Parts: sequence; structure tokens; C-alpha cells
Amino acid sequence: MLELDQLDATMDRLLAASSRLYAENAALRARVAVLEADKAELQQRMEEARGRIEVLMERLPA
Repeated sequence: MLELDQLDATMDRLLAASSRLYAENAALRARVAVLEADKAELQQRMEEARGRIEVLMERLPA
């Protein structure tokens, strides 16, 4: 009976760890999605700034 109790306790710990990791994984996936959106926005802003700089450079006297 002691062996079954130990197995039951081990299963409980594994289930708790699994649930915790599942929630952590979901939170990390959400964070990655936010960071990817931020990255895309920053890349767009950099491209726009690059375009403005090129226009200004073309206006400079040679």
C-alpha cells in the first residue's frame, strides 16, 4: 500500500507540474506574440525613417 501511496503522490506532483508548465507555456506564447507585433511595428518605423533619410540625403548638395 505504501508503494501505491508513493505512486499517487508522484502522479499528483507530475500533474501539478504539467498544469503549471502548460500555463507558463501559454503565457510565454502570448508574450512572444506581443513581442513579434512590436518587432514588426519597429521594423516598419525603421523602414519609414530610412526612406526619409534617403530623401534628405538626395537633397544635400553634392
